Amino acid sequence: MDNKSQLLKAITDQGMLPLFFHADEQKSIDITQAVYDAGVRVIEYTNRGKEALANFKKLKEVAKKSMPELKLGIGTIKTAQEAQDFIDAGTDFIVCPIVTPEVAEVCKKADMLWIPGCMTPTEISIAQKHGAGLIKIFPANILGQEFISSIKDLFRGQLFMPTGGVDLSKENISSWFKAGVCAVGMGSKLISKDIMDNGDYEQLAKNTKEVLAVIQSIK
Repeated sequence: MDNKSQLLKAITDQGMLPLFFHADEQKSIDITQAVYDAGVRVIEYTNRGKEALANFKKLKEVAKKSMPELKLGIGTIKTAQEAQDFIDAGTDFIVCPIVTPEVAEVCKKADMLWIPGCMTPTEISIAQKHGAGLIKIFPANILGQEFISSIKDLFRGQLFMPTGGVDLSKENISSWFKAGVCAVGMGSKLISKDIMDNGDYEQLAKNTKEVLAVIQSIK
């Protein structure tokens, strides 16, 4: 099994992809460690601030010692240069909010898993043509579960993951999987601003364990 296939399996086995950004380096480390200790092995750090690249490099350094099984990807990538910068920094995969063929090409050259964000069937078709193994449905809170149910038969075999609009409840998570997704993106509902600001990593770990348990119970 090649690296991209291994990552896809890791994401689908986990059933969720936690994602966050914090400008503070130590908080970024502590949040990642808390989620990792709760059982997560694949995480998306997001490129949403000028500190993102430096923080990402530090996360990779720390992970070698304290999170050896972690697969750490980068999200919110919109340009080929951003993609290359994070590939050089050691990212395991790249997530985009949009479909950018230039980013897809950079990922292809690096044999890197590329996860673009799509909102329409046309965007999904373009993403497929450029080698997207997993497609992020974004913003999922606008599109809803019905969108997945309606389009999945048009793209048989395609893996989908909603991001935005996924909360911690069993009812909500279950409805996404019933619609046909392989995993759910978990952002601010899991790693909330209050948890980050207050450093409540015990609560974060508790919530993460509960979400993982819910996903395993319904898959």
